[in-house]
Amino acid sequence: MSGICEGRVVVVTGAGRGVGRAYALEFARQGARVVVNDLGGGRDGTGSSTGPAADVVDEIAALGGQAVANTDDVSDWDGAQRLVHAAIDTFGGLDVLVNNAGILRDRMVVNMSEEDWDAVIRVHLRGTFATTRHAAAYWRQRSKDGHPVDARIINTSSSSGIFGNAGQTNYGAAKAGIAAFTIIAATELARYGVTVNAIYPVALSRLTEDVISTVDETRTAALAPERNAPTGGLAGQPGGEHGHRPGVRRVRQRDHRRGGWHAGPRISQEQAWDPAELGKVIPDLVAKAAPNANTHGDLPTAGA
Repeated sequence: MSGICEGRVVVVTGAGRGVGRAYALEFARQGARVVVNDLGGGRDGTGSSTGPAADVVDEIAALGGQAVANTDDVSDWDGAQRLVHAAIDTFGGLDVLVNNAGILRDRMVVNMSEEDWDAVIRVHLRGTFATTRHAAAYWRQRSKDGHPVDARIINTSSSSGIFGNAGQTNYGAAKAGIAAFTIIAATELARYGVTVNAIYPVALSRLTEDVISTVDETRTAALAPERNAPTGGLAGQPGGEHGHRPGVRRVRQRDHRRGGWHAGPRISQEQAWDPAELGKVIPDLVAKAAPNANTHGDLPTAGA
């Protein structure tokens, strides 16, 4: 197999199903050797199974590619380290880390339990940090040892984190955290030859099947997880421009850079504000500010 990622070594977390599986298969089609990580649990994070990761490895082998399964929990510190080392020990290095693993425990905030909050934050946010930390340590050491590094980290955010979605305070908070983490990590790791980006995919999968409802076959096809895979492969190629500016991208039928958070209207004065005075100016600032985007990232039209 040959393609834009020929010879690259790629770790994809949460790669047993959905978007993660689509990423793993696409990287293999593009010539990468892939570590397919998946705990094999339910969408709420409970349970485990070796089946999903092993099945994707078999699919890659059937394509003529090279892959190995890994079932470590990415939110476990030692498990994340073992995952990174699985790539290094099996294929001799690591070039791309795709942080895709995730779970859902949707509740309205008044009904959300401590366990629901902690489990989702742990898998998404801690899981992204833990794998990134161990991969970054490997790349930093290689850079210090004088070896050329041309590495990529591709994180997974969500419109729930960027724009908000009712019933997902835990998931949205984690995904917003990942977006911020991405921007900061990009500035820190650039010196070692590592670029960091985030993608927020739009796809029908077991995590979104009751969030995205559709009966139209054309729309269902457009939301297939495989539609997101080319962007992951492009972002993971060596020397690709996609990695050189940190940002968050939405993927659907088209790929484009999304604007980050921006400061709104402002007012200042030298002396400290009196609360009564501030109360007179705040409403005008709010009125001048751009409205919040909806869950698709679009601004409401005038009069809507």
